[in-house]
Amino acid sequence: MKNILAICLVLLAVGRTIAQDRTGTADVRNKFIGAWRLAWLERSGADGQVHKIDCTGMFVFTRDGHASVQVMQRNPETKADAGPQQYSAGGYEASWGTYKVDEGAHTFTFHIEGAAVRSLMGKDLPRAYEFSGKQLIVKSTRPDEHWRVAWERY
Repeated sequence: MKNILAICLVLLAVGRTIAQDRTGTADVRNKFIGAWRLAWLERSGADGQVHKIDCTGMFVFTRDGHASVQVMQRNPETKADAGPQQYSAGGYEASWGTYKVDEGAHTFTFHIEGAAVRSLMGKDLPRAYEFSGKQLIVKSTRPDEHWRVAWERY
């Protein structure tokens, strides 16, 4: 009888863990899945002011953990201080790889497998996220990078 009770308690604990995963990280990760269009991107300039960057783009998250992002400045001659890491070449950013969500920290890490800027390849780019209305707002977790971007579902 004790063995049956112990087995029931273990099964109950496993069931709760599975249910928590279904309602926790899995639900948050499901919010990412799909194609998102760029709504706005802002960066701090050398003057310390926040500037909207005139650009367009798309971010795609797949159910199996892959991601791809493309951003194109409409006027690439306009330079804004992007911080120490270069993400684009000639006003165009393109990278793809895998992603993992950390619900507790409100971050996801984008592991770059390929990119227009080859120095990004192999890097892990942690990003803070928040869902606000119909937008996914993303920003760098690096203290030396001051940009935010909002994505909206297609």
